[in-house]
Amino acid sequence: MITVIVNFKLPHGMSYEEIISKFEKTVQKWSDNQDLIRKNYLIDLDRGIAGGVYLWKEKMHAEIWLGAEFRKMVKDNYGEEPTFQFFETPIVVDNITGDISKE
Repeated sequence: MITVIVNFKLPHGMSYEEIISKFEKTVQKWSDNQDLIRKNYLIDLDRGIAGGVYLWKEKMHAEIWLGAEFRKMVKDNYGEEPTFQFFETPIVVDNITGDISKE
């Protein structure tokens, strides 16, 4: 499994409600994505950044789905290209379901 942390700068003055509205427009796309295990949406208004944490089945999937089209979407919506951090994810503990996933 691969975890990708995506961050991007928010336009000055963009409200929490505006950010949530934009996030909500993408929920179905990510919910329907069979290559994605989980996505968490992130907002830090104090630092003026937002983004997401994605857990993928394989790195190849992350690279495809977070490629040029995704980067363009982020830039079009927020004015900045995103940054990416990739991490091998050998173990995931899910306290809601009680599942422990290992590679």
